[in-house]
Amino acid sequence: MMSHEYTKTDADHCVYVKRFQGDKFIILLLYVDDMLIVGQDKEMIGDLKKELSKSFDMKNLGPAKQILGMKRFNMKGAKPVSMSLANHFKLSRVSCPTSQDEKEVLAAIPYSSAAGSLMYAMVCTRPDIAHAVGVVSRFLSNLCKEHWEAVKWILRYLKGSSDNCLCFGGSNLILKGYTDADMAGDLDGRKSTSGIVFTFAGGAVSWQSKLQKCVALSTTEAEYISMAEAGKEMLWLKRFLDQLGMKQERYVIHCDSQSALDLSKNVMYHSRTKHIDVRYHWLRQAAEEQQFLLEKIHSNKNPADMLTKVVAREKLQLCAELIGMDRM
Repeated sequence: MMSHEYTKTDADHCVYVKRFQGDKFIILLLYVDDMLIVGQDKEMIGDLKKELSKSFDMKNLGPAKQILGMKRFNMKGAKPVSMSLANHFKLSRVSCPTSQDEKEVLAAIPYSSAAGSLMYAMVCTRPDIAHAVGVVSRFLSNLCKEHWEAVKWILRYLKGSSDNCLCFGGSNLILKGYTDADMAGDLDGRKSTSGIVFTFAGGAVSWQSKLQKCVALSTTEAEYISMAEAGKEMLWLKRFLDQLGMKQERYVIHCDSQSALDLSKNVMYHSRTKHIDVRYHWLRQAAEEQQFLLEKIHSNKNPADMLTKVVAREKLQLCAELIGMDRM
């Protein structure tokens, strides 16, 4: 690709870009022996394929219909329904079996395999199950019947919403970030859960639902830590878009916690925040240097809420709509 005058992006070494006169471009993505080519001119893409076929054997599969197990459609749709996990599931290690007989019975259940399959779906195209999959994945080595029931619940949800997918479109190519946190949602270690999602062209391109590495002592601290994690992802996406020639006027991370936003701007020493790890305080410097902006958003408009806890069906539907999830 370098010999064909393509530039390898520093943000992702599997992505190559070449710009032509008239603001035309070609973006080529490589993954082992799979290749995806994006551009505005079909003739230019055809010429590239001919040139590459001279260097190595390759198949021209035409317009992309499937890549790395993810199907691509041109479609219009309705709205997703149901819930990825119900409120009655209170999963913890307390209910895990203690006797050897119980452990042997549960060992025959394909729990790890099912959770791994759910995780693959979540990572690729289903951010709406990110929190649920994160919860059940904590008990891979020591499970109980309730954990297995939760996995089957998620599978039923996926079966009933198998035609839900991420939708991208429109000319409004703006990157937006959202972050949220659930205070002490983990029943075992009392750690908080960070929820982060970024959208571009109306659809989610990056998301995360993850236990924080430390125990937060307040909701403000939990939200502040989540904002710091979102800030790191924003800097990578910012660099990636810049190298693709899609530089944004503003890079904004939205948070629904005013106290966490105030903490990110207040550099004064305070007894209530002196215990927070210094690695999270780089957020203040990044915001001060305007590498990205931190703005307030109402909780009802924050899609990251579904990544931190079990939410009601209506809220899950709203969050999914905000990140571009629709029906085929």
